[in-house]
Amino acid sequence: MNKKQRVVMIGSGNVATAVAMAAAPECEIVQIYSRTLAHARQLAERVNCPCVTDQLQHLASDADIYVIAVADDAIEPVIAQSQLNSGLWIHTSGSKPIDVFKGKRKHCGVMWPMQSFSKQLQVEFGEVPLFIEASTPEAHKALHCFASTLSHTVMEADSHRRARLHLASVFACNFSNHMYALAKEVLDEEQLPFDVLKPLIRTTVEKLEHLSPADSQTGPAARADHKVMDRQAAMLSGDKQAIYRLLSQSIMDHHHHDK
Repeated sequence: MNKKQRVVMIGSGNVATAVAMAAAPECEIVQIYSRTLAHARQLAERVNCPCVTDQLQHLASDADIYVIAVADDAIEPVIAQSQLNSGLWIHTSGSKPIDVFKGKRKHCGVMWPMQSFSKQLQVEFGEVPLFIEASTPEAHKALHCFASTLSHTVMEADSHRRARLHLASVFACNFSNHMYALAKEVLDEEQLPFDVLKPLIRTTVEKLEHLSPADSQTGPAARADHKVMDRQAAMLSGDKQAIYRLLSQSIMDHHHHDK
């Protein structure tokens, strides 16, 4: 029987929670660090972890893997303030390069989950693509083994490619979600429920299983229907109007480029 990997989780936010919940059945979570001890305790209870701390100097020294799942700006201070040991140190950022470990950790890597996480909703982590990069062949072997216990999809991506993947995910997830927020505000003005849009949103996503984004594009901009676009833009003001005109022009530029 293989010995379970001993893991220290550094962080207690959305990503840290998702990784810890996914790792707990297959690994031994030996410690959780958070700047807010109460948050560390909350996560520890969910993954049956016996030890928490809010002091980086008090991190366990004998773990196999140290997962840094904190805000991007906090990654380098965490590395600088924690003690060097023989474990594998990884961060989970999509935009921070592996070079943040340079000169500070030899056995290190990156494991970025391409997914949007919320503590309130548990995702099926096994379906989340994990993009990994490691400093040495030994580190790569350990990281790939760990990542493979969490997800069915583990892919190689150096810091440059991971940054592009992260950029694409901002367009696909963060920007589209902001569009939903703006759509809700438009409906709220007429006291209409956001739920009426959910079947449309689901169909829009489901079509991508069969069509490319370009082929599934519909609407007045795709038809270059300027009369409708002008009427709709006139119903808006400020940022909403500017965004409507910018996106409509972008759709027309893409959709009619080769026509």
